[in-house]
Amino acid sequence: MAAEQNPAVAREGSGMSYKRISAGLVAVTVVAAVIAGCSGSSSGAHSGPGSTAPVRAANPAPTESNPPGDIPDNQVFVAYRPTGGFTGFTVKVPEGWARTDKGATTVFTDKLNSVTIATANASTAPTVTSVKDTVVPHLRGAVPKFASPKVSQVTRKAGPVVLLTYQGDSARDPVTGKVVRDAFERYAFYRQGHEVDLTLSGPVNADNVDPWRIVSDSFAWR
Repeated sequence: MAAEQNPAVAREGSGMSYKRISAGLVAVTVVAAVIAGCSGSSSGAHSGPGSTAPVRAANPAPTESNPPGDIPDNQVFVAYRPTGGFTGFTVKVPEGWARTDKGATTVFTDKLNSVTIATANASTAPTVTSVKDTVVPHLRGAVPKFASPKVSQVTRKAGPVVLLTYQGDSARDPVTGKVVRDAFERYAFYRQGHEVDLTLSGPVNADNVDPWRIVSDSFAWR
């Protein structure tokens, strides 16, 4: 005779089987939900066969607020007083620009712009005619693609001054190899046998009218 099964054990066994079946159904449901979620994400990322969702940079580079060569509106200017050679003048230059001294010439540069200050002894004051006859031919041979010279007499706070404007190519950038088309303003100041030539330069498309006016108006004899 077969041994009779204890009813309590039978009930317990059937309960365990039910629990195992229920757990299996839950697991299958979870897996199905995960697969459905992944499928939904995939369909949202692709608009069609072979298409690729656009990739956006996490931290995009900031947009340049000024065109190349434009001096910022908040640029600070400081007084430059030469300590060697002829020292009888002052002029404001942009703060923080790199400075290079070579003989009687001092150059301040930053990126594509420069301020050049050159001093010389002169027996007579420069005139529109003398600049046309002597300075323009010299620059034509020294400045690459020199063009559009215009000489006039203007007034700055220091008094009458001869202004020469022209265009020319910059030196080739040693890193990028690029050449920039520059615009130049050359002011010839004169007093008691001393001439100071102040040359301001930057890209032709830069709007530096106000900064250059600050510099040229700041020139003063002392």
